Amino acid sequence: MTDRESTSSHDATRREFLTTTAVGAATLGGLSIAGGAHVAGSETIRIGMIGCGGRCSGAATQSMKVGPFVKLVAMYDVFDDRLQRSRIELKKRYKEQVQVDDDHCFTGFDGYQKVIDSVDVVLIACASKFHPMYAEAAIRSGKHVFVEKPHGIDPVGVRRMQAACDLAKKKGLSIVSGLQSRFHRGWQETVKRIHDGIIGDVVAMQSMFLRGPYRLEKRDTSLTETQYHFRNWYHFRWLSGDDVTQSLVHNVDRMSWIMKEEMPESCFGLGGRSASFGEVYGDMFDHHTAVYEYASGARLFGLCRTQVGCYPNGGDVIMGSKGTCHLGQCRVEGETDWRYDGPSNNPYDAEQKALIDAVRTNQPINSGHYMANSTMVAVLGQIACYSGKMTQWDKACKSGLEFGPSPEDSTFETEPPTLKRPTGNYPLPKPGLTKIL
Repeated sequence: MTDRESTSSHDATRREFLTTTAVGAATLGGLSIAGGAHVAGSETIRIGMIGCGGRCSGAATQSMKVGPFVKLVAMYDVFDDRLQRSRIELKKRYKEQVQVDDDHCFTGFDGYQKVIDSVDVVLIACASKFHPMYAEAAIRSGKHVFVEKPHGIDPVGVRRMQAACDLAKKKGLSIVSGLQSRFHRGWQETVKRIHDGIIGDVVAMQSMFLRGPYRLEKRDTSLTETQYHFRNWYHFRWLSGDDVTQSLVHNVDRMSWIMKEEMPESCFGLGGRSASFGEVYGDMFDHHTAVYEYASGARLFGLCRTQVGCYPNGGDVIMGSKGTCHLGQCRVEGETDWRYDGPSNNPYDAEQKALIDAVRTNQPINSGHYMANSTMVAVLGQIACYSGKMTQWDKACKSGLEFGPSPEDSTFETEPPTLKRPTGNYPLPKPGLTKIL
């Protein structure tokens, strides 16, 4: 294995990364340590949405499914039409529980704080760049949080999220990650079996997130360039982080879970765009391969693609010294054949129920032990694919890399960091030439 540093050096630097985030939490902790707004045992739990697209609307639906005592009382989005569309649809499904009046529909770039101030539990799912800032603001304000993946699009953002998780623990607040795989009953049992040795030592992992592109937003001529980027944010790197960070993060989270949270020492990757042209595709690659190397000798081969008409696959295969696990099927073959035959569940429902139950019983749940690290593994892979270089975990974790402008400086008045060329396409990173770290 090339460019590998010693295990002791790797572990020391990983401790430094976690210590750095703890220092960040201590800085946040200089504020008053107040309890959450909801009093355990009281009946109504007020939830609010930051982001009104499909994912946050889905999270609100799953939260209200927990029980009629969950009330949606505030919503925020930078686009009012998206907010109103979500409010109408949610009201159709949960007429009695959706109690969002006009005075609690917030827009503008300060509206998120108004939602936070109005609720007990904040649901965050929007342009990924803003996830750490909004989670931090909610925790500072003493509110419980659900935050969708990824938990940052760069090392600066990931450290900020980890600091928010640390502060949540200090304040006795819950923060639940949108990396919902950890709530899947079949996968919980399958991972337990792997940890108990059913496939022996993990040798290699193949993880795939192969599908067509996320929803494409055609340009409305009434929008400014920056507004168009926000409308089509999935396809602009400075808002979404690109597809390893945005999508493959689910797979690398499952593999980190299987590896007992062992972080890779290094990663190399490749990527580019070969089939997706035109402004609607923004400035993202349409294919990536990231190869992660671990001190144990194991390797993770991560692949993601967003091309139309190609072979789809979202599976994970874990190869061990005694057998192979097909995680999506909860199945093992080898020296010991096994298949999960227990009850199934919807992990999206389960994560929201876990959060609401934690709030009601005053027994906080905190996903911080994995949400930041798994996101950082994805960010490492994205950096490696852009640069074309072998990229060290240690260096990436310590990096001051931020895909600017900062969240605080990102508004409709901000000039976007990437502009369309006369060809109709946006410029892309050039592996081997583009310097990232």
